[in-house]
Amino acid sequence: MKQKRQAMILSIIEQYDIETQDELLEKLAEAGFNTTQATISRDIREINLTKVAVAGGRQKYTLGKSATHESIESYRKVLGAGILSMVPAENLIVIKTVSGMAMAVAAALDNVEINGLLGSIAGDDTIFLAVRSREMTDSVMKTIDKMQR
Repeated sequence: MKQKRQAMILSIIEQYDIETQDELLEKLAEAGFNTTQATISRDIREINLTKVAVAGGRQKYTLGKSATHESIESYRKVLGAGILSMVPAENLIVIKTVSGMAMAVAAALDNVEINGLLGSIAGDDTIFLAVRSREMTDSVMKTIDKMQR
């Protein structure tokens, strides 16, 4: 449950400008995750969320850019909980995820260093990964596979 909740948190902060833990609690409840503020606070630390300034003097939660051991472990958990399958398509990789987790998985992949991975586009349950070359696709898939275990 913790892994799915944390994956949903990542998905929520990718979709919305969340400024407070109360806003995050509300969005989690809408997604079917009833939890407490204390749990959210721990999740924020474990996932390595930080706040950044946005327009209008507001702030929003975002993934911290420093990939500490703890944040890498959080990303691994998100990948393990979210990825259902990966299929190569030339220099693209198509990843199918649990419904609603594609953005969280894509955010995790974007925040770890994977040689050859250029970026991602996520929908609700599908991600397209751009890989530098067709020859690197297999290597990127193997790296992702290892990370999610």
